[in-house]
Amino acid sequence: MNALETPRAAAPAEHPPRFVDVLLSEFIKLGSLRSTVSLLLAIVVFGLAVSFILGVTAEGAGLPDGPSVGFMLDQVTIGTVLFGQLLAGVLGVLIISGEYSSGTIQSTLLAVSGRGTVLAAKAVVLFLTVTAAALVAMFGSWAVTYPLLAALGIEVGLTAPGVLSALIGGSVYIGLSAVLGSGIGALLRSVAAGVATVISIILLLPIVLSVLPASSLVRNFHLLSMSKAGDAMSSAPDDGGIFMDLADGYVSSSAGWLVAATWAGLFLLMGFLQLRRRDV
Repeated sequence: MNALETPRAAAPAEHPPRFVDVLLSEFIKLGSLRSTVSLLLAIVVFGLAVSFILGVTAEGAGLPDGPSVGFMLDQVTIGTVLFGQLLAGVLGVLIISGEYSSGTIQSTLLAVSGRGTVLAAKAVVLFLTVTAAALVAMFGSWAVTYPLLAALGIEVGLTAPGVLSALIGGSVYIGLSAVLGSGIGALLRSVAAGVATVISIILLLPIVLSVLPASSLVRNFHLLSMSKAGDAMSSAPDDGGIFMDLADGYVSSSAGWLVAATWAGLFLLMGFLQLRRRDV
């Protein structure tokens, strides 16, 4: 190495930053980017808008005989879950791969020597902020929809069995979708490739599996896909006590939490291994 070359890594700081300091830094970076703030706002806007439209048109679409938790949750959660999972996944990709595109990842890795610390801080910040945005969208959608359904005599309150757990579960699913995206971003380091992979896993994979020749393997993989986990998490828990029954095509809300966390954790782990292998 000649005298003009710059080493890839700097000597570790005498007093490395604490994890809470790295978290604060990531919060500041996320809030300072117009694209990330726009995506967070989009999660809220799409969730509210879709629920409002469904509430306004509910009478013409066919109503249940009386108040129904399942019907209400379909009206309230579909916009946030359907659009929010994609927006959150794209946001997760941008948080990581955007730094590689701009070159700012080098200063981040020089300031914090622990690659796992950097990725963990990004994942925690993403999960908290995206889940918070999804909670606003979910409960806001319920508030927007409630008077519309009340006018039809089929309103359901937050205290009805399973409502709170479904709204919270759906919001957590959106947060886990963002963590999934961050793992993909760290793994691929390309905005275009990362976004395409997120869309493929969340949206296209269930469609492809549904048109493949029927087999137990295809059916089980379909039931254990990321988007199916989101459907389960945003549904009211079943009192039957069954955790999962793939033979009958049933995945409980609790099983949905496990499946979604596994998807997110798996890609985050692969992203960390890639980060540690290439950025030394």
